[in-house]
Amino acid sequence: MESVRRPFDGLKVIDCASFIAAPAAATILSDFGADVLKIEPLEGDPHRALYRLPGLAATERNYPWELDARNKRSVAIDLKRPEGLDVLYRLTRGADVFLTNLPLAARARLRIDHESIRALNPRLVYASFTAYGETGPEADKSGFDSTAYWARSGLMDIVRPDHSTPPARSAAGMGDHPCGVTLFAAIVTALYDRQRTGVGGLVSTSLMANGLWANSFLVQGHLSGATVPARVPREQAPNALGNTYRCRDGRWLNMALINEERQFEPLLQALGIAEAAIDPRFASAPARGVHHAELVALMDRQFAQRDLADWRVRLDRAGITFSVVATLADIDDDVQMRAAGALVPFADGSGLTVSSPFEIAGTPKVAPRAAPDIGQHTAAVMHDEGFSAEEIARLRELGVIAG
Repeated sequence: MESVRRPFDGLKVIDCASFIAAPAAATILSDFGADVLKIEPLEGDPHRALYRLPGLAATERNYPWELDARNKRSVAIDLKRPEGLDVLYRLTRGADVFLTNLPLAARARLRIDHESIRALNPRLVYASFTAYGETGPEADKSGFDSTAYWARSGLMDIVRPDHSTPPARSAAGMGDHPCGVTLFAAIVTALYDRQRTGVGGLVSTSLMANGLWANSFLVQGHLSGATVPARVPREQAPNALGNTYRCRDGRWLNMALINEERQFEPLLQALGIAEAAIDPRFASAPARGVHHAELVALMDRQFAQRDLADWRVRLDRAGITFSVVATLADIDDDVQMRAAGALVPFADGSGLTVSSPFEIAGTPKVAPRAAPDIGQHTAAVMHDEGFSAEEIARLRELGVIAG
């Protein structure tokens, strides 16, 4: 059987991070063959307890850990002890990438800041993730995606249903995983540069920068002098063809008709109101802009006459650009997500997981392996790095390592 070659086969990655974006970048590297060593404190990464927070989905399975720690090998070390730091340093000397999102002051205190790590291995790519950036008056400020990505960027304000309602709360982790893709991109760029120069370097990104990038369409409009209009209730949407509509069964769909000239009449035919095409209020784009609320009301009445499943068939047949407003329950049976490789099975058959969001033709990803127990691979990894059985036993007895 022909062996599978992946782009990061042989790449050694130290994941000395938690909560969630930096570990997510390491997960993507692992999907394409990298050997990722998950460095945890003796009591385990705090990320392991995330699923127990109030308001999150109740389950016995540690689903955030399953997602973000798949494929990784766990090494549990007390980095506050000199002997523990020495273990990490020995692992790092042969590594290619070191990821961390510990606060900048904590990195310096633990001596895992960029300068300390770079001195061990000039070829190493040091990937730094922060809430608000590496410099400036808020560089040491703590943050999560709900604060530094979602709230600070303006997204929290702009996506509320309308500006008479409270700001919209974010979903758990919705900013972290896109940020992980950004950090992955920075790492790969640095690895490419290392191929040419032989030298590693420091790459960094932040929750704030990624949130601003996510909102950059409207941010740039504001910076360019445009007045961004306040969001109004959907019944008054200024563009009836870029709006949400409720079906008879209470399900919603989201419509995005950019090419009105081509799609408007097919939409009316699908809705059963073809005669509206000659109504002076709706016969042209400018007229529809003036009479937008009337068109929304007309379409509301039509969509309320059939269930979502019926509308999906009719709108697809008409070539209309739209999507069901999916619920989490819809994802289990989403054939397209599985066919496209967005949802994939765990290698042990324990269920499905979300794949990293891109593919490389001819290169299958690693079948997702179960996330590790605390320190599950400590002894094996240390043995591979040249630690003797006596050294490992002594460090375990001293409480420096676990597992």
